[in-house]
Amino acid sequence: MTETIESIMLEQNANVNQRQAMTLQSDRQMDGVGWRLLRLLQENARLSFRQIGEVIGLTAPAVAERVRRLEDTGIVQGYHAEIDLAKVGLPILAFIHLTTNSQQSARLRKAVADIPEIVECHCVTGNESYILKVAVTSVPHLEHLLLDLTNFGEVRTSLVLSSQVKRRIVDQTMLFPQE
Repeated sequence: MTETIESIMLEQNANVNQRQAMTLQSDRQMDGVGWRLLRLLQENARLSFRQIGEVIGLTAPAVAERVRRLEDTGIVQGYHAEIDLAKVGLPILAFIHLTTNSQQSARLRKAVADIPEIVECHCVTGNESYILKVAVTSVPHLEHLLLDLTNFGEVRTSLVLSSQVKRRIVDQTMLFPQE
């Protein structure tokens, strides 16, 4: 029994050390140059390493190495195209606030990946259990989706009329906000 406890404690300490090492590695990468590189990737991930290097004062191989390290540490998790939902036939954007019990929540977690209208799903604190961002073709389409979602709990819907911030560039000013 004591050996098992010691083994578990050693494993937990190893995990803590690994997380601390990753944090230190991430901190070293996020110097001024790292933040400028991250901003450029967020603004236009299709820039070449040469183009990025010209802006931040590094060679293309140095930029490539920095980008690789950002990817390896999980800071950069992917590269995606931004889609205009209305232009692909999904003009109605809504947020659905869903309140569930534990059984409904477990069922929703399994089902959410198979509901194509759900663009995002967030488990939240507060009165609701989840906030779902959905994109649909029409009001009848939304109504049908809402009826389906009532199988998972109580729904409340907010339609998006306009968006003042669709996507924000993450930069170091978020770490040290102006007071």
